[in-house]
Amino acid sequence: MFTGIVTDVGRVRSVRDTNRDRRFEIETAFDLATVDIGASISHAGCCLTVVEKGVDWFAVEVSGETLGLTTLDAWKEGRRINLERAARVGDELGGHIVSGHVDGIGEVLSVESEGGSHRVRIRAPRPLHRFIAPKGSITVEGVSLTVNEVEDDVFGVNLIPHTWDVTTLGELKPGSRVNLEIDMLARYLARFQETA
Repeated sequence: MFTGIVTDVGRVRSVRDTNRDRRFEIETAFDLATVDIGASISHAGCCLTVVEKGVDWFAVEVSGETLGLTTLDAWKEGRRINLERAARVGDELGGHIVSGHVDGIGEVLSVESEGGSHRVRIRAPRPLHRFIAPKGSITVEGVSLTVNEVEDDVFGVNLIPHTWDVTTLGELKPGSRVNLEIDMLARYLARFQETA
């Protein structure tokens, strides 16, 4: 489990297809002495398992299923990515409960300055859009955000200067593809209503 609060922006140092999956090596400022092999780390909102590590890098393997359902299929060397280590019992829950299971890929429609912040409008894939509500939570590229408004399959979020500066969201532009995870409570409520 994660909180959607990014704790490092890593960089893809290598990408290699293996006979099983695709392997990414990620450079990070994390103290890797405290990261176990098998640990879960959120990568732009996608929970992946550490399979190897060095002094300032770790490796993950990504299945074809994950590549097909996330933006990871387009990752190249040098790409910056939002990272978050798994939450521990007793940690501050600054964002919202995030599973690290990407629900779909959204498309950025616009990015506009608004005071010191930036307003970003994103089109969510159908039928995922029905789980997004004003003042609800959503995870965009692994970042916990509050939904400001929703109009059909388009929703808006406001990025404060801190979020803009310390995550990869400051690199968004119209046409950018982003990993989306809907609020876990919305998912279970919808499932309950469907089966009740």
